Amino acid sequence: MDLIDPYRPEVPPGQDELPFSDGEPMESYRHVLQMQLLMESLADAWSERDDYFIGGNMFVYFSEPQARGEVKVRGPDVFVVLGTERHKRRKSWVAWQEEGKLPDIVIELLSPSTASIDRGEKKRIYGQSWRTGHYFLFDPHTGELEGHRLVNGKYEPIVPDARGDLPVESIGLALGLRDGTFQNEGGRWLRWTDPEGATITSGAERADGAQRTARAATEAARTATEAARAATEEARAATERAIAAERRIAELEAKLRGDG
Repeated sequence: MDLIDPYRPEVPPGQDELPFSDGEPMESYRHVLQMQLLMESLADAWSERDDYFIGGNMFVYFSEPQARGEVKVRGPDVFVVLGTERHKRRKSWVAWQEEGKLPDIVIELLSPSTASIDRGEKKRIYGQSWRTGHYFLFDPHTGELEGHRLVNGKYEPIVPDARGDLPVESIGLALGLRDGTFQNEGGRWLRWTDPEGATITSGAERADGAQRTARAATEAARTATEAARAATEEARAATERAIAAERRIAELEAKLRGDG
């Protein structure tokens, strides 16, 4: 496949001329949430950096035949490009406008309609044309996960670490499955993890966690207040019963003495 040389004198079409959307939604709402979770958590973890780009459900243009529509590969569900400018505005990733750079990490979210392409044609292109160092496939509904590392021009399966996570050496992180809730939807999610195996959370998750903690603290305080109020009421009732008992004893003693 002919890659476009960014130094050729001809000026190929750029992102303003090339299509950047096919109008097709992602396979399911869970696919959308999984894409957002991967993108947002890594972006928040790298908030102080400006030497990378994270794309999601975004066209990636890498060759002349593809730009002409002869190759039907539009782009990965999630990808990471290292050594580039983070805040540059992009409608799509156009390699010849990015110094020839292509994704270093690709994650495809599997579905019945895309699995064969993701494991076949896309895997071949990512390995042979893009030279993408790490390629992962994950089914958000079944939890099926597989990872591949490019070794001597060929993809080899990534061996899970002791925790069962798949290392991504190029960024010092790993990808692994973790139970949790995101956007009010629970289940098993694909997460970035740090060298200790801790889940890398997004700012939205942390804010949501802080809100849940605050709500729990408020509820605990309310419960404690109600318990204290109940204890006070019980103590008052007990005092009244004691006074009534003392009064009754005094009345009985008075009768015994003949005072009554």
